[in-house]
Amino acid sequence: MSKTHTDSRSASDSVAPHLNQHGVVTQEYGTIVKLPNGLSESVCTKSVALLNQTLADTMTLRDLYKKHHWQVVGPTFDQLHLLFDKHYEAQAELVDLVAERIQVLGGVTLAMAADVAETTRIPRPPRGREPALVQLSRLAEAHEMIIIAARKNAEIVADTGDSGTNDLLVSDVLRTNELQAWFLTEHLVAATPVAT
Repeated sequence: MSKTHTDSRSASDSVAPHLNQHGVVTQEYGTIVKLPNGLSESVCTKSVALLNQTLADTMTLRDLYKKHHWQVVGPTFDQLHLLFDKHYEAQAELVDLVAERIQVLGGVTLAMAADVAETTRIPRPPRGREPALVQLSRLAEAHEMIIIAARKNAEIVADTGDSGTNDLLVSDVLRTNELQAWFLTEHLVAATPVAT
């Protein structure tokens, strides 16, 4: 009988989670692990640095959309509430595509909000609620920052032979942001400016 009790305890112990584990960092941020991708380490290093900046800005824009989705008010509430959420989802897809490309190149992605906040070029909005027109303008300006960087970075990586990163920047990042900026700015046409 005691053998069965011991056996059941061993079985329970074998499926118990091992919590509070600590270890060493297996790859430092900013380093490249050479993978069989046909690109040199220096090309991968350059592409990963550019992509991590794109990632930080895209994560910031994604979160800006969710902020405005929650905080939008006014006569266009329903339309903007839905539009902001739709754009949020598209930016979330971009975040995953960019992060995966960084990993494919042997890099380490930015992942935590504090690291993203330190890296992004998009200005931090106030915590409080802003008028819808200000939200639209802020989002459009953030898109333009990403669009300009995507065009520039696409040329840089094309010159190094990193066609995969070039394709991602042009086909996904640039085109998604151009389309979303267009949708936003159509809401700003003939709009009465917010009094300052």
